Amino acid sequence: MPEKQLNLSSLSPAQPREDRKRVGRGLGSGKGRYSGRGIKGQKSRSGSHKMRAGFEGGQTPIYMRLGKLRGATSKDAMPIGPFRTYTQPVNVRDLDRFEAGDEVTPETLVSKRVIKNTRTDVKLLGVGEVTKKLTVRVHAISASAREKIEGAGGTVELLREPTVKKARHRKAKPAAAEEPEAAAEVQSETPAEESEPSAEETEETEGTEE
Repeated sequence: MPEKQLNLSSLSPAQPREDRKRVGRGLGSGKGRYSGRGIKGQKSRSGSHKMRAGFEGGQTPIYMRLGKLRGATSKDAMPIGPFRTYTQPVNVRDLDRFEAGDEVTPETLVSKRVIKNTRTDVKLLGVGEVTKKLTVRVHAISASAREKIEGAGGTVELLREPTVKKARHRKAKPAAAEEPEAAAEVQSETPAEESEPSAEETEETEGTEE
């Protein structure tokens, strides 16, 4: 069969066209009256399909009904979410695979198959002993691990400086009650005029009143 000659009268789209859905054009159009949105309700109104993710119609959403995991979380996971902060622990005993003078970094730890990848920050812990002089560059290190590395002649450099926590200002406690001796001294310093009148003074006052 000969190929169909292409001309203006035989032009056609490569894929069949799909007509646009025309709503609200009468009951005979198939999408009239309620335009496919049903009768009343939130989703029948204009702008109802622009609800944010996690919106449940006003009821308490699932992420607020579930219990929260306590502990450190990243800021982009607030409120408390699944993206928890984590460091890959590596002990100083695992550094026996390095030779003296080597440089210990997340990349070299991967090459030595101590850790799997460099996506997680590395923290060096002090379990075990180290006898080789090494240059350690990790994200965090414990005090005991630093002491052992430097004790063997090595150096430690942090790839990320630790954040300094702000000191909490506690309210001053109320002053303690004065001791009884101090109170007695204060009473002894009161003038004699404020003391109780004697018996003679009371008789004189009574005579004058008569």
